[in-house]
Amino acid sequence: MTKPTTLYIIRHGKTMFNTIGRTQGWSDTPLTKQGEAGIHYLGMGLKNIDFEEAYSSDSGRAMQTARIILQEHKQGAVIPYATDSRIREWCFGSLDGGYDGELWGVVPRILAFKNYEDMMTNRISYKDLADAIIAADTADWAEPYEKIRERVWTGFEDIAHKTEKNGGGNVMIVSHGLTISFLLSLIDNTLPMQIGLENGSVTKLIYENGRFTIDTVNDTHYIDEGKKISLHN
Repeated sequence: MTKPTTLYIIRHGKTMFNTIGRTQGWSDTPLTKQGEAGIHYLGMGLKNIDFEEAYSSDSGRAMQTARIILQEHKQGAVIPYATDSRIREWCFGSLDGGYDGELWGVVPRILAFKNYEDMMTNRISYKDLADAIIAADTADWAEPYEKIRERVWTGFEDIAHKTEKNGGGNVMIVSHGLTISFLLSLIDNTLPMQIGLENGSVTKLIYENGRFTIDTVNDTHYIDEGKKISLHN
């Protein structure tokens, strides 16, 4: 019997750059001690969910997060795991590795807003954001909107479609804040930007007959469950 296809999409654990407020994008830093601890708790909270497969982006922080979760899982040693470069973070070009204030200082000005708050209040689109990043990128590395949309959509859709074709079930996917937020907007363009997704949060999607339905967004209760389990051990 076919099971529902459910994607558990996880934002990677807290990294060095997350902690000091730097933009990561395609640059990378490892999880901090606190970040690792949070993902260990998440892994404990997810350990009894039957995953058919596990995926992460090919960024080190996503791979590190996936490994910790699978270490905690009751069947972690036998769950097939692969990386997919299509579900990595947006590339911020020359702004990669800079302080968040640089990115969110320059982008609103390019789009003729006073500041970040003004920009977010006025509901900019992800295309506006992608165009502004390209305009700000002096290295000419940032991806055009159409390219980001193509890779992010096909990355997640291919995983979901493959799982459904193989009988469905749950899939664990570790990705990145802006990428997950962007995917949600591709499913439902009335949603506000979810740029503030928590590290280790779970966003759950149901996939059926080529269509995604959003179940939960930015859910941190699995981390809380893991903390309770660790207290009782």
